[in-house]
Amino acid sequence: MYSKIPLAQTLVSLCIAKGINHVVISPGSRNAPLTLSFSQHPKIQAYSIVDERCAAFFALGMAQQLCKPVAVICTSGSAVLNYYPAIAEAYYSNIPVVVISADRPEYLIDVGDGQTIRQKHIFKNHINYEANLKQDITHKRTILSETHQLSAEMEQELQQRVQSYNEAEINQALNAAVEKNGPVHINAPFDEPLYEMLPEPTVFPKVQSLVLEEEIDHEKITKAAAIWSNSARKMVLVGTLPPHTISKKYLEILANDPSVLVFTETTSNLRDDKFFNKIDQMILPIEKNEAMLDEFQPEILLTLGGMIVSKKVKAILRKRQPAHHWHIHENRVYDTFFCLEHFFKINPNHFFELFFAQTKPIESSYKSFWNAIKKERQQKHEVYLQQAQFTDLKAFEAILASLPPSLILHLGNSSTVRYAQLFEIDSSIELFCNRGTSGIDGSTSTAIGTSVVAEKQTLLITGDLSFLYDSNALWNNYIPKNFRIILVNNNGGGIFRILPGNKNTENFDTYFETIHPHTGKQLAEMYHFEYLTATDEMSLQKALQTFYDVSKQPKILEVFTPRIENDGALIDYFKFFNEKK
Repeated sequence: MYSKIPLAQTLVSLCIAKGINHVVISPGSRNAPLTLSFSQHPKIQAYSIVDERCAAFFALGMAQQLCKPVAVICTSGSAVLNYYPAIAEAYYSNIPVVVISADRPEYLIDVGDGQTIRQKHIFKNHINYEANLKQDITHKRTILSETHQLSAEMEQELQQRVQSYNEAEINQALNAAVEKNGPVHINAPFDEPLYEMLPEPTVFPKVQSLVLEEEIDHEKITKAAAIWSNSARKMVLVGTLPPHTISKKYLEILANDPSVLVFTETTSNLRDDKFFNKIDQMILPIEKNEAMLDEFQPEILLTLGGMIVSKKVKAILRKRQPAHHWHIHENRVYDTFFCLEHFFKINPNHFFELFFAQTKPIESSYKSFWNAIKKERQQKHEVYLQQAQFTDLKAFEAILASLPPSLILHLGNSSTVRYAQLFEIDSSIELFCNRGTSGIDGSTSTAIGTSVVAEKQTLLITGDLSFLYDSNALWNNYIPKNFRIILVNNNGGGIFRILPGNKNTENFDTYFETIHPHTGKQLAEMYHFEYLTATDEMSLQKALQTFYDVSKQPKILEVFTPRIENDGALIDYFKFFNEKK
């Protein structure tokens, strides 16, 4: 069945033509023409998520996993505002989420009509394309006098203009989602009646093809290759990347070059014994050692991927800037270290293909020097953890060691992703984290969205504030039985105990750390999750033994850690690296 409204038909037809077959819908009346059309179409897998904020993150998780656009649809008014956190995340993480917001007709805006706000330009600072569509002439409710009525010929001509405009705008928006690999917004005004359906479509919109282009500057690549070949201290720093982004042959070239240090964040999905996979473990002990900082400072810094988690590496490289900083990305660049020389807007594999064909090796002790330090750091890491008491740090050691191979792992923000940076993670595990805006607001919804379309088992590791903040994510009828959540509950925002501040005061406890007595038990019962707990290393190890096994329900494992001891254990951990043997 098809909506009687031409604009609704056009949106559905073009979404399907562009390969969009997953649509997340939040209930409402103004979006009824779209809801009825999408939910009944045989080529569309539709999902109903009531909370719009959760719905948008759910769609983001699916788009992140599928590597193609997913649409979210809502009614008019404040509903669309709730999409904003996920849209900002999609914008900074390069994830193609298509927002389709139903709107009131223009004559009803700012006249006191219900459920009506100014929806045009609502995402203007965090969107790759905005299509503000026009209402169909043939579907305007008559509120004017008879003297303002159009002739049949004029109505047909004006409707054709509207149809052509809408087709062009929708095509451009949907193309931009793929070409710019990010979110787009389509605002669609509908007038009543909203629920009329037809057995056959009445419009057949034209499909405009995609244009995917790279900006290849061969001369700039050649000059960069010459500088690379003559530099003995080169650093490759890799931020957030989707799994399997970089070809293995180029990784091997970098791994075997004695003049190159490859620093990979946990979110980079690049793990190799020859890389430096635990950045903070390497650099925190040297941040005040000027001689070591001299040894660390590269001549060339080559960066890949998105946002960098480590605050320390950003601080050090801003202070000890390289002579050359180059960034490779298909969509956008950030001058993170305030010394960017070149931005190569190109697929990384294509860049390396052109680049390494023109480089030559150079003798260097840069890597061997830092390899020796890396080995010493790992030994101290193991010694410290052997004698450490049970805290967040020990909990993460046990949790990350328990991960089964080929898992999809989602990490919550703040403390969670930072603790994960201190440990090795199996290279077969695909890792995701909402690091575009680094917010705590949608981690659970995103992970559930991923789990719904993923073939592999999905695990979310999250903190208590993030979990409670996004608890409506569990209000979801699509959660697979093999979905898992590990909730590390330290009764507040543990990250603030690590950051500078006047701890253990009433003001700090209330407004920063936000101490609370809540657990996940009641939520697990409400949403039919199997619920387990751990309070020490022994009970955690026992719970993890069967946690990932086949079950009749998804599971939550809540790990309780000592709130006032976690920060001290982590601080002592880093101090331990500077202690002499």
